[in-house]
Amino acid sequence: MPPPVPHRQPDALGWFATPAGSLLAEAEATMVAKLLPAWSSQPWLWLAPGPTQVRQPAAVEHPRALLLQADGSGFSGSVRCGLPLPLPTESLRHIVVQHLHETGSPTLLEECARVLEPGGRLWLFSLNPCSPYRWRWRHSDLRSHGLAHWQRQLHSVGLQPVVGATRYLGPLWSTSGHSSAGLLRLRAACLLEVEKRVAGLIPPAAVPAWRSNAAQAGTGLASWPHMRQKKSIPTRRSSCP
Repeated sequence: MPPPVPHRQPDALGWFATPAGSLLAEAEATMVAKLLPAWSSQPWLWLAPGPTQVRQPAAVEHPRALLLQADGSGFSGSVRCGLPLPLPTESLRHIVVQHLHETGSPTLLEECARVLEPGGRLWLFSLNPCSPYRWRWRHSDLRSHGLAHWQRQLHSVGLQPVVGATRYLGPLWSTSGHSSAGLLRLRAACLLEVEKRVAGLIPPAAVPAWRSNAAQAGTGLASWPHMRQKKSIPTRRSSCP
């Protein structure tokens, strides 16, 4: 009898539990730790790989921080939930998405755009398909795409890229933790920063002001042209008897 064929796809995010994947995840966690001090007074969300795959900074224990880690078909961490997220619309100022969008979830980015408030920002960590490091995740089910692809996906849900905010990080090839400082665009991961922008309301047209001579005090009705009294023209008496 042939062995049963499993219907469940292998966990794509399980690659981050390997030495090569954990090295990249640590570099990304270090980047997030540098951004955290500016977020301490505002609510924010971090969507990360599984709980045993990435070591999170201690700053995520802040009362306004919400950490959700991929766990099967849902999330665990601060709360156990799935999609859609149990959060009010436009309730978060900052969101970090760490490769969860590369598992093929069709609604993840749309859900992030929903809970992000106007003017809020999302940081998207994606694999760089141009990096030599791609050979280390080639056997996983992670779907790596170029920067332009994710920009289009984010634009379709109402998120616009922040000019000049794209960064590259992580190793080039070696898993020893030591990489050269050059060739930034060949790093293993790309960090894309986007913002939720809304169209401003058009103010009503200004009401034209009254003429100044009509608003002056003491002018009375004589200042209005159609209310002025006509002067009587005296008639000339005839000199004939």
